[in-house]
Amino acid sequence: MLGLPETIRGCLFDLDGVLTQTATVHQAAWKRTFDEFLRARDPQAAEFSDADYQRYVDGKPRADGVRDFLASRSIELAEGTPDDGPDEQTVQGVATRKNDLVQAELDEHGVTVYEGSVRYLRAVKDAGLPVAVVTASANGEKVIAAGGFADLVDARIDGVVTAREGYRGKPAPDTFLAGARALGLQPGEAVVFEDAQSGVAAGRAGDFGYVVGVDRVGQADALREHGADVVVTDLAELLGDPS
Repeated sequence: MLGLPETIRGCLFDLDGVLTQTATVHQAAWKRTFDEFLRARDPQAAEFSDADYQRYVDGKPRADGVRDFLASRSIELAEGTPDDGPDEQTVQGVATRKNDLVQAELDEHGVTVYEGSVRYLRAVKDAGLPVAVVTASANGEKVIAAGGFADLVDARIDGVVTAREGYRGKPAPDTFLAGARALGLQPGEAVVFEDAQSGVAAGRAGDFGYVVGVDRVGQADALREHGADVVVTDLAELLGDPS
């Protein structure tokens, strides 16, 4: 009834864009951060685009996203430290600026969930399957609590855990593998739910039992190309509910 292979024993959910509508918040914060940064260097610089977000940033730890996008523009910055302020011209400073914008948006407007995804999450728990949330966001705990589904989550691997443990970010499979371990599962027993191309690639790289791509922005073909076994526009489709 969950639309999954019978061999699946647990579920690994990305957060932003899969369970909550915070992916748009992150994308807007990245665009404002990078556009301001680029204009300060060159008023004629091309703006940060939707394609840039999907290709270089989506699903990755903040600092990785900064490095990868700036490298695409042949820009190198000093690394800096996580304590760098938002005006520092360092990788960590740019990442801080982006996170400050996200925090302000979350504080002002809160978190909106995808209702179909939360219905699916409850169905997973009703079926007795354990759940881990695996997200690059350092705000994972805050977003889960604000979304009102903390009681449905058995383990959380977020940006704070990733930094502490030294995991590689997506598209490396490290964080999803950590999520499976936290649930006491082998990769082949777990399903990955992801909306980012980098996250789907991480699910495939980790040899997980099933990878579900969630297409919120019209990138179904790209999600399949990166390794999704199936692509849906909302997790409710896996329950036979198109709404």
